[in-house]
Amino acid sequence: MKHIKVGDLMTDEVVSVVPATSFKEVAKLLAQYNISGLPVLDDEDRVVGVVSESDLVNRQAAGHLVTSDSPDADTGTAVSSGAEFMAAEVMSTPAVTVHADETAPDAARLMMRSGVERLPVVDDEDRLVGIVTRRDLLSLFLRPDAEIRRRLVEDVFVGTMGLRPDVVTVHVVDGIVTLEGQLESQNQIAILTYLAEQLDGVVAVVSHVSAPVDGPVRATLQSTAHGLSAEP
Repeated sequence: MKHIKVGDLMTDEVVSVVPATSFKEVAKLLAQYNISGLPVLDDEDRVVGVVSESDLVNRQAAGHLVTSDSPDADTGTAVSSGAEFMAAEVMSTPAVTVHADETAPDAARLMMRSGVERLPVVDDEDRLVGIVTRRDLLSLFLRPDAEIRRRLVEDVFVGTMGLRPDVVTVHVVDGIVTLEGQLESQNQIAILTYLAEQLDGVVAVVSHVSAPVDGPVRATLQSTAHGLSAEP
């Protein structure tokens, strides 16, 4: 069973800046595209940092920014500022990034640990290939019930457990999966329930599946690249 990858959710048309981009230009781009952060790229499109609304606000709050069009309190005329800060001076670095082949749940956990709202997606040489946001990841929990059911049958029943597609009746309402039917063993019920819970978009699993009493469940579930396996 495979989780949705970051590459399936990311946006590949990314607004970015370079280290020399001015503070004002960064602010303009954030407002123009209604986004909260921008990756900062070097000459080879490698991500060297991220500049966000918070970075700009913190710099302003610290009283370090003087803009060239700030009016003089007495005369109301613009005063010269000298130099304006660039993206390199306000960006957060090193950038928290993710690869396209990482799973969406892993990206979500990284986002939560890092306290960020978006992750630049990079290739093996740290070059920018896209961006994934919290909104993109939340879309996993808005998956149509019919799509959840299809993946449960195809990926779990048939692809992972080798069962018939109609072995258990599946109902999905608002992401809540209800399973009804009979399997050959208690072990199969435990494995099926676990796998269903791990499926992207599933909120909860209610199992009404029965099986002959065959002693305590002795299966040890182990995560693998393509699903789970049971060990005696």
